[in-house]
Amino acid sequence: MLQLELLALRHQLATLERISPRPLLRPADRLLWVILSRNLPNWREALVIVKLETVVGWHRKGFRLFWTWKSRRRRNGRPTVSREVRDLIHRMSHENPLWGAPRIHGELLKLGFKVSEATVSKYIARAPKPPSQTWLTFLRNHMHCSASMDFFVLPTITFRLLFVLIVLHHERRRIVHFGVTAHPTATWIKQQMTEAFPWDTAPRYMIRDRDSVYGSLVHARIKAMGIGEVVTAPRSPWQNPYAERVIGSIRRECLDHVIVLSEWQGVRILRVLRTCAARPKESNTPNPLNNT
Repeated sequence: MLQLELLALRHQLATLERISPRPLLRPADRLLWVILSRNLPNWREALVIVKLETVVGWHRKGFRLFWTWKSRRRRNGRPTVSREVRDLIHRMSHENPLWGAPRIHGELLKLGFKVSEATVSKYIARAPKPPSQTWLTFLRNHMHCSASMDFFVLPTITFRLLFVLIVLHHERRRIVHFGVTAHPTATWIKQQMTEAFPWDTAPRYMIRDRDSVYGSLVHARIKAMGIGEVVTAPRSPWQNPYAERVIGSIRRECLDHVIVLSEWQGVRILRVLRTCAARPKESNTPNPLNNT
């Protein structure tokens, strides 16, 4: 122990004799004091040039460096698959799209390539998945058997708001039914659905939004009529484009140019619009709801 203490003192004197305003400690100096702190009991009494916390910090830094070196990545594990085998797997799967990983694995074993079936599954060529149909494609495919309904607001001269329900058939963009009321309820909508599709004229699908006015009564009536409900996503009017467009045509071409006095007059105006929209194209009367 005496020899270690003398070594510590001599090392400090040698460090102080270096020509520098502040003694520069090299990594070897720090390593020496870390070793002395582990083996010399009274090393704190012999330490002069640095603080005790500095030596402890050196020891912690060395601990981190040691375990960083010990946990470094080594080249272990499975051997890498050669580029030749990967290209061969990709080529075989591309030229034989009906072959799966077991079949290709068996062919590779016949050729003398020792690879696992999991490796073949990893590097096999994947067939591109067909893209899912868009909302517009769905509407076009079911144009003949789908309809939609939506509400819009009709202001009056007395600052009241009337709610107009439009039921539109998609096959010919024809307004099947409309209803005007100042107080829309589920019972009222239920009756409007019955009037819109009497007998066996109900479509297969009905597109609507998530308005809270469509209650359980409306859902039960639509289900009883054999109609499947297609509810649009929240805040997505583009998913009900035909109803939104016909509502825009009604506003721009008629309602923005008149002042509605009462509920009766609103019903009368909409009846005229519906009659004009139902006229054939060879008629000279312009169609105010022509949205094509």
